[in-house]
Amino acid sequence: MHKIAQIWDQIQGSLFPRLEEIFEEALTEKTRQLVAVLEILRIEESVPGRWTQRMGRRRKCRRALARAFVAKAVYNLTTTEHLIDKLRNQPVLRRICGFESRGDIPDASTFSRAFAEFAGSNLADKVHDALVKTYLKERIIGHINRDSTAVNGREKPVKKEKVEKQPGKRGRPRKGEVREPKEPTRLLRQLDQTPEEALSEIPVRCDVGKKRDAKGNTYKWIGWKAHIDFGDRGLPLTVVTTAASVHDSQLAIPMSRMTAAKVTALYELMDSAYDAKHIYDAIAALGHVAIIDKNDRGNGKVIEFDPATKRRYNERSTAERGNSRLKDEFGLRHVRVKGHTKVHAHIMFGIIALFADQLLKIVT
Repeated sequence: MHKIAQIWDQIQGSLFPRLEEIFEEALTEKTRQLVAVLEILRIEESVPGRWTQRMGRRRKCRRALARAFVAKAVYNLTTTEHLIDKLRNQPVLRRICGFESRGDIPDASTFSRAFAEFAGSNLADKVHDALVKTYLKERIIGHINRDSTAVNGREKPVKKEKVEKQPGKRGRPRKGEVREPKEPTRLLRQLDQTPEEALSEIPVRCDVGKKRDAKGNTYKWIGWKAHIDFGDRGLPLTVVTTAASVHDSQLAIPMSRMTAAKVTALYELMDSAYDAKHIYDAIAALGHVAIIDKNDRGNGKVIEFDPATKRRYNERSTAERGNSRLKDEFGLRHVRVKGHTKVHAHIMFGIIALFADQLLKIVT
């Protein structure tokens, strides 16, 4: 946290006063938040400049466009058109993003093409990985809080193909009878797979999801599901976007291994959807302790944690607060793009903005 404290001192002590001197007006609270987030992310350093383009029509500066998409997440704007309108009518915001005049602001189609490029190159993912490495690689994470949240889409769900299962014979096989072995479950296969191999089997197309909220109410939605590992301070560590219908448990093993490759952690906290033997085994193999709420399997028996474990499990509310901030403050409710690649990119722009903002909250 010493690094981020130094950056914050520079932002507050010299950057804010200098910008107010240049713009000849006081910065609003939201503008200060955006300036600080952009200073932490430095997303423009991950975007090639104009000089790399040698042929064809000259493109609008992608660095300014990348900063603008971060602004869209920070300002929690609904559409790109709303972002363009703000850039045109707020000179301070426009210049912070990198557009000197209104004439420099591209039209909506250029924003769309740039976003497709950023999504295809995993720009926000690369920035997020760099943030985790820079600020958390050498720290011990006490608790990894794993949860998923619904992401509503704006396209038709994919129809699932019906798979006819052949009824198996019941009872013990007769003498000399050889039966085909059962196909191993996905969780069992994942024990011997790399995270990349495991994720390649997970559906990612838009479909219908069903989830039960904290009050026990079941709701449905069309779209995707964002699976997120949060650290102790609400910092997102790993993010995977899947089809809405994918069960939470199917992501536990690959995500656990992905997060373990990034940071050193002690405990992994999950709700009852993740209560499965193979998940416990995979987490134990990493040297972590899994604390998972017990699933009663429909028999109505509630298995309580001991007092010490229960206090530690209460840390899992970090994931719920993180998901709420993503939806209420960083644009997760306003997904207007289509297709898994672009939807994931939209989520990740909110993720990196949240990461930077949470860092600043820690030191301030």
